[in-house]
Amino acid sequence: MSGSRRPAIFFGFKPWKDYVPRWFPDRDCKVVSRKPRDMLLQGWPLRLLLYRSPEVYVWGFKYPPFLKRFCRSFGISFFHVEDGFVRSVSLGAQRSPPASLIIDSRTLHYDARSASDLENTLQTYDFAADKALMERADRCIRMLLDLRVSKYNLGKRVSLDVLLGLKTKRRVLVIGQVETDASIAFGCDRPVTNNDLVRLAASENPDAEIIYKPHPEVLHGTREGVSNPADVADISEILKEDIAPADALEGIDHVYTITSLMGFEALLRGIRVTCYGMPFYAGWGVTDDRQTCERRMRSLSVREIFAAAYLLRPHYLDLEAGRPTSLEAVTRRIIEISSGSRRDANPASVEADCRVEKRDVQWRPSSST
Repeated sequence: MSGSRRPAIFFGFKPWKDYVPRWFPDRDCKVVSRKPRDMLLQGWPLRLLLYRSPEVYVWGFKYPPFLKRFCRSFGISFFHVEDGFVRSVSLGAQRSPPASLIIDSRTLHYDARSASDLENTLQTYDFAADKALMERADRCIRMLLDLRVSKYNLGKRVSLDVLLGLKTKRRVLVIGQVETDASIAFGCDRPVTNNDLVRLAASENPDAEIIYKPHPEVLHGTREGVSNPADVADISEILKEDIAPADALEGIDHVYTITSLMGFEALLRGIRVTCYGMPFYAGWGVTDDRQTCERRMRSLSVREIFAAAYLLRPHYLDLEAGRPTSLEAVTRRIIEISSGSRRDANPASVEADCRVEKRDVQWRPSSST
């Protein structure tokens, strides 16, 4: 162990091995293979008992189930880690490291089977009493919309009118996802494919133009889809290029999604959203829900959901400097990279961004349950 830093063991982080010490500079980090067989051959999880007050971090659900049970049995703090909602220019599958993380002591934000830390924040936080937070949320929403920043920011900038012709009737956008993704497996309580969603949207909106946007990873060939878009070409216009979310949402009247974050980006633009599954932003009264969650009993506004999901819960990272930063700073950096203009960072400006909201940059894990 290094000095007085608390030991932290990371499972499933193999693609980001070199970045882990930058994300957790106050921890003595050890990155372990994501393969259960390798873990057993190396003596994990029993080796955890050799450490003094260790913490365990797992990427998504890329760990054997017995690991979490083991940690609970021996009182070892256990945390799930996933990408934040303003992540990077390129896709994770293209080995682009995330500039924001969500760290959750209960489960992942897309696991609708049980309450995550994010869901508990949404359920209990007194947003009305935190005027400064809500004012910042308003500024950040405006910033993301004005700068057209999304989770990923590599899509082609092109108007739907250029691709499809001038709008002559209501437009309904169906958001495709990677159908084998964990966000669907854990966020939707019944089987569904992208084509099923397209057919649902078409049946419920017979007089509308149905537009189907396949997932960027499917279009870029880094992941395989289950259903074939050609099978719904007779009832929808299929976007065959990776269109930037801001452009794909321009002029849209209604969005259908299973659990995609792009559904929330549509809500930020005042677009009606139908959720077939139960993403983190559903169940609070702002979406047309086709799945219920009895735990979510509170009515929230879109800006309150944004405040929790984009400001209270994520941890933003300056990957070059190796230190925490803010949503504002990460957004500015994404714009610099995506526009191809690498400007020298102003240290005073970066420090100002880091001080915007202490909750963004001062993370101390609480005990997991």
